[in-house]
Amino acid sequence: MAGALSFLNRVLAVPGVKAGFVPRVPGIPLTRDKWATLRLLEPAHRKAVNALGFHWDDLWRAEQVHGDVSVRVPMAGVEEYIVDGADGLLTNGRSRVLLGIYVADCAAVYLCDRRTGALGLVHSGRRGTEQAIVPRTLEAMEREYGSRAEDIEAAISPCIRPPRYEVDFAPMIEEQLRGAGVPPEQVKMSGECTGENVEKFYSYRVERGKTGRMLALLGRTGDTPET
Repeated sequence: MAGALSFLNRVLAVPGVKAGFVPRVPGIPLTRDKWATLRLLEPAHRKAVNALGFHWDDLWRAEQVHGDVSVRVPMAGVEEYIVDGADGLLTNGRSRVLLGIYVADCAAVYLCDRRTGALGLVHSGRRGTEQAIVPRTLEAMEREYGSRAEDIEAAISPCIRPPRYEVDFAPMIEEQLRGAGVPPEQVKMSGECTGENVEKFYSYRVERGKTGRMLALLGRTGDTPET
C-alpha cells in the first residue's frame, strides 16, 4: 500500500506529524450496520493507532452526518471520544491528540499547519463538498489557532470517482483548497478510486452499503513549532 499512501508524503514530512490511512482489512465479515462492522475492524484499527505512536484512548472521531461542522478537540463530556454532529475535527497539536475519520467512498482531507502545528481532519463527500466543509474548516483553524492558508499542507485520500459515481468531488475539494489560498504544490490528491479498487478499499456505492470503513488518522507526537 506504499504507493496508495504517497498522497500523504508532504504531510508526513512535517516534523512531529503522524498520519495514516488504513485500507480494506481482509477477512472481516461485513454488514450494513456501520458501527457493528467498525467493532469488528477495531483490532486492526488499534494496531494502526499504536503503530503511529498513540494509544486508542488518544483517538477522537467524528459522528459524520454529511454536514459542514468541524469541532475543536479535546473537549469535555464526549462519550468514547466520538463528537456528535461533526464531520471535521481540529486540534492545536500541542497535546497527544489523534484525529480519526472513517470513509468508504467519501474523501478524508488532511490539513496540517507547518507554522503553528494545528491539525484538521475532515470527512468530505458530495454533500460535504457542496457545503464547503473544507474551506469552513480552514476558516475555523484560522479563527482558533491563527492558521494561514499559505502554511497548510493538504492531502485528499482515495475516494469514489466517475464512472463509479456521478460526481467527481475530489477535484472540487482541490479547487476549494486552492481558492482558499493553499498553494497548489501543497495540495496532494490520491488519484485512486475506491469504487474501482474494492480489493484494496471499501466502497459504499459499489458494495451497496454492505461494507466496512477505511480509517484516516492524523496527529502529532513531537513539539509544535514556535509561533
